[in-house]
Amino acid sequence: MMAGSAAAQNFTLTSGAMAEGLQLSADQVFKGFGCNGGNRSPDLAWTNAPKGAKSFAITAYDPDAPTGSGWWHWSMVNIPANTTQIKAAASGTPDVPKGALELKNDYGVAGFGGACPPPGHVHRYIFTVHALDVDALDLPREASNALAGFMIGAHSLGEARLTAVYNR
Repeated sequence: MMAGSAAAQNFTLTSGAMAEGLQLSADQVFKGFGCNGGNRSPDLAWTNAPKGAKSFAITAYDPDAPTGSGWWHWSMVNIPANTTQIKAAASGTPDVPKGALELKNDYGVAGFGGACPPPGHVHRYIFTVHALDVDALDLPREASNALAGFMIGAHSLGEARLTAVYNR
């Protein structure tokens, strides 16, 4: 009985647009670089955040990109603590929570940049919601994803992940 109760308390991330281990839809594929997708950020919803969470951050990362350092597809920080979901296609629109900051992705544009791996191998796309112990990360508007990742790690209370895949 206690094990089931503890499992129900886990910080969990879900999406109507994608599922664990399954192929991303064309909506989450980049438009450019030889790809012709919708380049729409997925809907995300999270439950059972750790106690004491004062804000959230979202990251989307491809560790399989042939860059030596992976590929950052999305970083949003300073998401208010009362937020538990992000609507589909919210990136770059007024649907981004008030006060949240979208950093530049590795395409060089602030906001979401969809999957577009080189043809061949399957790539993993790790979407993570991070619960943080501060109201806002002290980051410049032009912060790199590496700096954001460092600050997220320094203030993390926990994280919830969903990993989808894509290949072409």
